[in-house]
Amino acid sequence: MKSIKEKITFYTSALIYLLFNLRLGSTFAASAEATLMQILTTAPYFAGATFIAISFLQYMADGEKLPWDRRFRLFFLIGIMGSLIYGIWDYAGQGVVGQ
Repeated sequence: MKSIKEKITFYTSALIYLLFNLRLGSTFAASAEATLMQILTTAPYFAGATFIAISFLQYMADGEKLPWDRRFRLFFLIGIMGSLIYGIWDYAGQGVVGQ
């Protein structure tokens, strides 16, 4: 990360990742706990998908390594997409229990 623009976009993608993993509770502590549990629950899956994507990209580039910031950007991208799908499922897709 050399330029200011790259730094801004990197930190913006990290904030968007946190926003998509945000889970609301009745208090700030409940929201923080639910968000932390959401991140801890889904991060291993996103890390695994990121590892597969990085391996594929490095294979296609004849073994050339990706910089660390690109790896994190891929993680954030996969995490944002996965959290969007999981959030839709969590808030709208489960229906009412007992009907």
